[in-house]
Amino acid sequence: MTNRRDFLRLASSASALTLLPESTFAAPQQSGRMRHSHPMIPAAAPMLELQQRFVDLRFGMFLHFNMATYQDREWGDPSSPATLFNPTNLDTDQWAAAAQSAQMTWGCLTTRHHDGFCLWPTKTRGANVGQSQPGLDIVRRYVDSFRKAGLRVGLYYSILSKRDDIRHFNVTPEKIQLIKDQLTELMTQYGEIDILITDGWDAPWSRITYQEVPFREIYDLVKSHQPNCLICDLNASQYPTGGLYYSDIKAFEQNAGQKVPAHSDLPALSCVTLTDGWFWKQADIHGRIKSTETVVNEWLVPLNQRHCNLILNAPPTREGRLAPNVIARLEEIGKAWKKPAAPEPLAEHIGITTPNLATGKPIHASSYPDGVGPDQANDGNFHSSWYAENQTSCWLEVDLKQPTRFNTLSLVEPVGAWDDYPQSRIRSYRFEAFTGSGWTPLLSGDAPVPATILRLPNVATASRVRLSIEASAAEPHISDLGIYDEPL
Repeated sequence: MTNRRDFLRLASSASALTLLPESTFAAPQQSGRMRHSHPMIPAAAPMLELQQRFVDLRFGMFLHFNMATYQDREWGDPSSPATLFNPTNLDTDQWAAAAQSAQMTWGCLTTRHHDGFCLWPTKTRGANVGQSQPGLDIVRRYVDSFRKAGLRVGLYYSILSKRDDIRHFNVTPEKIQLIKDQLTELMTQYGEIDILITDGWDAPWSRITYQEVPFREIYDLVKSHQPNCLICDLNASQYPTGGLYYSDIKAFEQNAGQKVPAHSDLPALSCVTLTDGWFWKQADIHGRIKSTETVVNEWLVPLNQRHCNLILNAPPTREGRLAPNVIARLEEIGKAWKKPAAPEPLAEHIGITTPNLATGKPIHASSYPDGVGPDQANDGNFHSSWYAENQTSCWLEVDLKQPTRFNTLSLVEPVGAWDDYPQSRIRSYRFEAFTGSGWTPLLSGDAPVPATILRLPNVATASRVRLSIEASAAEPHISDLGIYDEPL
């Protein structure tokens, strides 16, 4: 069998993969490394190296500090005046020292949360700290303090902005440009950024899709300025846990019930809160703080063994300092954590950053039961699925309507969705493309993982794509059939 590391550049699964004859497909066009504008930013490193570097950081500090801090809310009121944000004793050096005491290695600050208030003096129209206090720049103070302490730097940015009316069905080119302009400021004015965590995007509660605010355009913009900046979208966690969809780092928000699978081998991040909520509340000074036992032995140690970096939220108070009970608990955590050995190095995984070309296209199947159609395999909903009743071999065929270029395929089974579907049922499968003169084999494989993402050896152009399940346990299900044209 092919060595896993040798073929993972072609398939992000543990399945054996056979590359079928090439036929008439064109060789892929290789795109060069993006140039970046900041002379102090290092040249691009391989993605696997960046992911391993991030996983090896192991433990970080999330800093939810924004307008909501001054309102005892989780989302700030977008109608609030900028002057309400008024840290009277801002001490970002204290934040960094507290992170060090917990043996944390990096931090991440909420530069803009869902209400849209910016923690840097943006030149865009956005409400910001420069309107709160002349000369105030929380982002600058934070990055300087953390770097001075030898800590790495991440930034959080919400795509959703209630102040700017950036919301589902209400996105305009001007609003997309505002997002791009603000991210450009963050990526060009504050030195090297290790990770950008985005939020409020393609979430059930924001509903702004990756097409409305185009994910790949934002991704390319960030990489053009910061080629080594990893991008982690918190809401991409709704996609299958076995694949890197719309993120360089897979996110799991434990507060929302998202658990890292026991045998996960994806580079991951899990975010949790030390206090009860994300932002500081006045009651938190006497409130419940998560125990050292919980943080170290229930979260940090087991998550690290799953290639997952834990980011623990420690929210600053209205003064701009961490409260004494938070400081004390972080110090206890640092003393208790003994840093056990890291897991095996990461393997390479293929990421998805572009829209699924199969979604919403006409689709046909060898068979399907009443009330269950093949459209449930390309409706964009991973919680629905098509299956062939009482069959052990079957096929799905997507009509792309016109010759379409693609280089990446995926198939997703609903493994774990029901008690009677604990593992993959598919034993062997084959992808083919219709090029006008007949069906041409693309690739085949066996024993797929729940989310199998496959890179073609050559770029294909075809009007129809067929997935044939050649052998399976009874009634294989497909939750999603993916066809993508990923920039290489």
